[in-house]
Amino acid sequence: MIDLHTHSSFSDGSDTPTQLAQKAHDIGLTAISLTDHDTTLSHEEMALACERLGVELVTGVEVSLREGEFPTTRDGHAGPRSIHVLGYFLPLEPTHPLQLKLAELRGDRETRNELLVRTLQDLGFERLNFDYLIGLAGKRESIGRPHFARAMFELHPEIVGERTDESWNRLFIEWLGTGGRAYIPKTSIPLEDFIDSASGSGAVFSIAHPLVNYLETVTPSAIERTMPKVMASLRERGVLGIEAYYGSTDAHLRALMVKLTRDAGMIPTGGSDYHGTYKEDIALGLGLSGDLRVPDEVLDELKAARNS
Repeated sequence: MIDLHTHSSFSDGSDTPTQLAQKAHDIGLTAISLTDHDTTLSHEEMALACERLGVELVTGVEVSLREGEFPTTRDGHAGPRSIHVLGYFLPLEPTHPLQLKLAELRGDRETRNELLVRTLQDLGFERLNFDYLIGLAGKRESIGRPHFARAMFELHPEIVGERTDESWNRLFIEWLGTGGRAYIPKTSIPLEDFIDSASGSGAVFSIAHPLVNYLETVTPSAIERTMPKVMASLRERGVLGIEAYYGSTDAHLRALMVKLTRDAGMIPTGGSDYHGTYKEDIALGLGLSGDLRVPDEVLDELKAARNS
């Protein structure tokens, strides 16, 4: 069993890389990819822990990239579609063009975080500040929206109420998510530019949680109508994988996505999208429903694509 979509405390997960590697070993994962947002800085610690424990580590990352045009506002104005892309077998040299792109994305995150702190303070979250956020995240560069959400609940329950699963989801809808009162849009990089930056490196790219990226209503008919065209377009632009085995998709839809991905000549990748306590209902290796099983053969196919 493998898990190719996980997050650590270097982005928006609660576990350190060492803790994550230990959990992977304890549940019997043979391989894991740490796909923190916009950074591979977590891989040095993760590699040491995985080597000690005998778990294979695949270098990875998750990034938000710009792709296509689609209606983003209620009045139907077109805007860039933001999609989440997973990269595997990445070059780790700091001066590599792909790493420079990641540094650009991290710089944008820092700018957005500074603006978000000021915006929330202006909206009444007066006790929220960077010192508190750093205390939650461990380091300034790891601060993400889950840390903001946690701080909002801990510092200002009089505004957002007590934390429950329902209120946590509502907070993102009303405050931090797209269209929320404190939403700060990202400055994203075009998909093609990011893929081009990895040219010749052996990196392989897969679309994360594709049904979330491309469908407003997730039904078998909508998937069969939309996803083959999407997959064909992505394959032409250098994307070789689709996260068909996604941890929050039910088994029937996963099977359909695997078939369509195979039909498109792409690799059905998979992972739980584990975040630790920030998404407590998602289990490492097993996903939301507990029945996720990503076949070992998926990693073999990714390795073959890397070397082709």
